[in-house]
Amino acid sequence: MPPAKGVKKATTKPRHWPEGLPYRDSYCYHSSVAPSLRQFIQGNTSSGKGHNQGIGRTQVIVRLISDPSHPACGQYGLFAARKILPKTHIIDYIGEVHCDDRAESNYDLSLHRFQDGVCIGIDATSMGNEARFINDYRGIKDKPNVVFIDARVPSGELRMGIWSTSDGIRKGEEILVSYGKAWWRARSEEQSPLR
Repeated sequence: MPPAKGVKKATTKPRHWPEGLPYRDSYCYHSSVAPSLRQFIQGNTSSGKGHNQGIGRTQVIVRLISDPSHPACGQYGLFAARKILPKTHIIDYIGEVHCDDRAESNYDLSLHRFQDGVCIGIDATSMGNEARFINDYRGIKDKPNVVFIDARVPSGELRMGIWSTSDGIRKGEEILVSYGKAWWRARSEEQSPLR
């Protein structure tokens, strides 16, 4: 039986998705996000154009890392399911949009900072999509093969996209980013450097 009119169909989880972790292909908003800020993030949604949801599902796969020499052995990583050309949009980082402090979260990204000091973040600690499994390149490769770029999608919503660098990515290669100096400064080197 099809879902009732106006009820969004449940999103199917990708293969290898960890049990107990809710999968999302669109933002969830925390109560700390004021209506005006939510409107800023959502942009002009009256255009009727889609959000490019699921764009990365054919390009990436979540895998449990079993190589004992890998810094994240026993944890998950994100891998290219097919060859990804240079400077290609792979997937958007999805999670809970918030304006509160999440200094302890290993899955929190800054989406936008206003001049008055208000910050909007995306936290994928308790929900998210495949992008939450992107590990830092340290101890794995010499440099990252993806970067974070914020931009508005056709619907007008502000998203944090993951884009391949000018080298592209081979099929089966792990997708790796630089978490940045601020992320590492906020954590001791004794803590696991990867997700």
